[in-house]
Amino acid sequence: MTAAIVFAITIVLPNLALMGLGFFMQRRREIGPSFIDQASKMVFNYALPCLLFFSVVDSEVNYSQQMVLIGAGLVVTLILFFGAELYAKRFVRGAENKGVFVQGIFRSNMAILGLATVANAYGDQGLSIGAVYMGIITIVFNILAVITLSRVSTKSVVSWADRLTIVGKKLLSNPLIIALVSAFIYKAIGLPAPAKVIHQIGDLLSAIALPLALICAGATIDLKSMLHPSGLSMQASIGRIVIAPLIAVAVGWGFGLTGVHMGVLFLMVASPTAAASYVMAKAMGGNEVLAANILAFTTVVSLFGMAIGAGILRGIGWM
Repeated sequence: MTAAIVFAITIVLPNLALMGLGFFMQRRREIGPSFIDQASKMVFNYALPCLLFFSVVDSEVNYSQQMVLIGAGLVVTLILFFGAELYAKRFVRGAENKGVFVQGIFRSNMAILGLATVANAYGDQGLSIGAVYMGIITIVFNILAVITLSRVSTKSVVSWADRLTIVGKKLLSNPLIIALVSAFIYKAIGLPAPAKVIHQIGDLLSAIALPLALICAGATIDLKSMLHPSGLSMQASIGRIVIAPLIAVAVGWGFGLTGVHMGVLFLMVASPTAAASYVMAKAMGGNEVLAANILAFTTVVSLFGMAIGAGILRGIGWM
């Protein structure tokens, strides 16, 4: 059990430390909104795609064997989506709140906190598997987010066809998806390994992706929102922090996942609400304050949930 506790601490502590650094620097006014915005764009458009591309290209993982993991992830996502929809239909008032509530439960921050924690836990092998998982599930996240936000929003007058077209364009232009698809094609056609100098450039750019993303995430934490959540944001946070990981473990067990595959599924699902949920909620007329509260609370608290869950799963030999 001691080894399990040490494992749980080591996979979460680096993330907390870097987020804490970002929060500390923001409080000292050493970094501000302009830096956070520019650095986040750099991570999203260049550093993180580079990390994903080379993690796939360099990996010896047999991706055909990851279909069970991806299948389990799809089942978990759909259970959370439809479960949250049913709950929102009965207990959540206000059209502007329902889609935000649902999105806060099913959509996790895989690209930053999920991948960072998986990398801490399993190294390059986990990062490669996590990248494939993230690439597929991210597409599903975006489609479901548009469905729930469009159905409940009373402010948007765009037709369903226009909305789906917008989502399609966003998916096709998403740097993370482009990087993953390019890496899959690169490996599929059997191209030689990238030249050493290109690989060195890629390694340098990749190395800043997760640390810089975590620092930016910490710098955006709003203590006021986190410490004073509304009843609705707390309900959504419980769904993301407690219910989602439990469903992930149950589904993973049902699919027969063990070891690194169960670990990737758990850590990806147990991650906090995705930062993109706030952006999409605001753009589509949802309650942006509710979205911000859910994001702030889950960003910090879920890391402790990930540590506890990882320690238990490690202790019983499932992860």
